[in-house]
Amino acid sequence: MSSRVRVVILGGSFGGLSAAYELRRHLSPERAEITLVAKDERFSFVPSFPWVAMGRRSLEQISFPLAASLASRHVRFAKETVTGIDTDAKVVSTSHAEHPYDFLVIATGHRSANEAVPGLGPFDGPGHSLMSATETTELAGAVRSLLSDPGPVVVGAAPGASCIGPVYELAFGLDHLLRKRRRRHQVPITVFTPEPFLGHMGMGGAGKIRQLLEGALEERDIAYRTSVAITKITAEAVEAEGLSPTPSVCSIVIPPLAGVEAVAASQGLANPKGFVPVDDHYRHRIADGVYAVGVAVALPPADETPVPVNFPKTGHMTEQMAEIAARDIAARIAGHEGSTAVLSARCVLDMGDRAVYMSVDPVRPPRDRIPTVSEGRPWLLAKQAFERTYLWHMKRGRRMPTTLGW
Repeated sequence: MSSRVRVVILGGSFGGLSAAYELRRHLSPERAEITLVAKDERFSFVPSFPWVAMGRRSLEQISFPLAASLASRHVRFAKETVTGIDTDAKVVSTSHAEHPYDFLVIATGHRSANEAVPGLGPFDGPGHSLMSATETTELAGAVRSLLSDPGPVVVGAAPGASCIGPVYELAFGLDHLLRKRRRRHQVPITVFTPEPFLGHMGMGGAGKIRQLLEGALEERDIAYRTSVAITKITAEAVEAEGLSPTPSVCSIVIPPLAGVEAVAASQGLANPKGFVPVDDHYRHRIADGVYAVGVAVALPPADETPVPVNFPKTGHMTEQMAEIAARDIAARIAGHEGSTAVLSARCVLDMGDRAVYMSVDPVRPPRDRIPTVSEGRPWLLAKQAFERTYLWHMKRGRRMPTTLGW
């Protein structure tokens, strides 16, 4: 290994940016050359996508260009699409170049497996989602159309989904928006979830969140069904296993996730679903110098459920993974091993006129502490403030220490 270590990071979202900033905090530019490769030139605050869909934010308000922020931390930015990873030669191939590495951090996020549900578009079918900035923009247009031409709505998640929180945020947000516009009486809302009970969220539930969500949906006249396996979306309805078609003119369904194509196709790197197996340091179990953080990581479900629900990977959890991985890389360069930690989860779930704060430690049950679940308008204000503060810090090239989570 040369005196100046080469670190390549793939992905410019929570995992990639957090890893870059944390690595630079431990390794000077003279000690390590850090390159971040991402196909998108902007960082987007993904937890605010439901607000964009409801017209409460624009994409410009929740994003910033990566290049200047990374340059302020002496991190080189390459706007390129990864095409392959050769773990034997330690080279990342992209659409424009080859990037040799001593250490590699895979923070590529996910590929939305929309093909799992026929009709789940938005660009090749009538269904809508919000797992990318482009899809969220399209969904915002569908919501505007719904306001002018009301009809029934289904909000749900497909079998095998792991990102369940937005289902609730979208249902509550749509209810809140329709009531403000005096259109709620014209729009029946139904929630379909693969969860065995409300609030399972792929982590086995969290304290009293089940009872809270049941009461909140019933209070707002939002119908719901659990253990639902959505099988098809048409322009008029959502079909599910064992159920009659449910009328819907605006169907919003969160898909299951898979690993991005370049990672999935690289020999010996990922499991059959394209996710990367790692140890407690987020090091690849076989490939030398390779780490993975965030959605790219292979994590088993918390439990077996009648309809599959996969383990969640939130922004807060992704940052914990990135910090552990970055510290381990710095430690290995110094000749020893970094520390590990069990993942916890803290998030604020928007309910339109208020929010719910949840703290779970550890994420996977059984847990050392009874989960904290708190509801109220102050949490909504805290979520709004956190969004602004987080973007302010990250845009200026520094991580924001937080105990709030999202």
